[in-house]
Amino acid sequence: MDLWIYVTLAAATFQTVRFMLQKQMATSTLSASGATFARFFYSAPLVAVLMALYMTVRGQSFPDLSTAFWMYGAVGGLAQILATVCVVMLFKQRNFAVGITFKKSEVVLIVVMSVLVLGEKVTWLGFGAILLGVVGLLLLSSAPKDQAFRLRDMANKAAGLGLLSGALFAVSGVTYRGASLELPLDDPLARAAITLSAVTAMQLAAMAVWLRLREVGQITAVWKARRVAGWIGMFSMAGSFCWFLAFTLQNAAYVKALGQVELILSLMVTALFFKEKITPREITGVCILGASVVLLVSVI
Repeated sequence: MDLWIYVTLAAATFQTVRFMLQKQMATSTLSASGATFARFFYSAPLVAVLMALYMTVRGQSFPDLSTAFWMYGAVGGLAQILATVCVVMLFKQRNFAVGITFKKSEVVLIVVMSVLVLGEKVTWLGFGAILLGVVGLLLLSSAPKDQAFRLRDMANKAAGLGLLSGALFAVSGVTYRGASLELPLDDPLARAAITLSAVTAMQLAAMAVWLRLREVGQITAVWKARRVAGWIGMFSMAGSFCWFLAFTLQNAAYVKALGQVELILSLMVTALFFKEKITPREITGVCILGASVVLLVSVI
């Protein structure tokens, strides 16, 4: 298999663990914004240090960063912040596996974004695999107590938050790839590291200002929760680097589609760690999404 496949699988694993930790924090001492800030507070400094060390060891000079690079990075960073807040809020509406599934609406939306923003396209077979995943999304879109899917179920708050987060994550995925492609470097690791370092620094600064002005006390709460929040930062850094590297290597639509393996992992987390009940309909939806991932890998 190609390198981007292994990198994407690693990213999905790291992200599942990070969201699991954020769910615990968001339902205890931190607000949705505070739990989101924790990932940047503990990961941004480490990302910058590791990026500098890598560039030094490799003997590579730091490239000039174009205006387009900063624009792509800023838009992507803001979209990711808002999307993550939506996901953390979503955890309070539905169980863990379904919350992650709603977020996966980004897989379809990112195809459109890739065409409009970067001019990249997907094959018909690849798009068919992505559409198969939509069936799984529809099976998981109604309220937990309902057994049959109805179109009006799409109007519930959980669906709205999930779809909004999906759209925002689609924007961030495409713009992150756009930022990476703006760097005049051949080394994909260096491009991913520089892009990630720049984006997380902007996100840290933006969220610190927001919390200081609008949610006084949350920054202190993040520090007090450092035993868990520190791990959020670590897994966030590892997952984000893998996502950025995958975006550097492959079309963002394919990367995000393969990233749906996160659903299988989140289902395991839901049952084993949070002891939350998964309905037969939800299991069916996750299985269909898993099948779409297998099909996608086989046709690319």
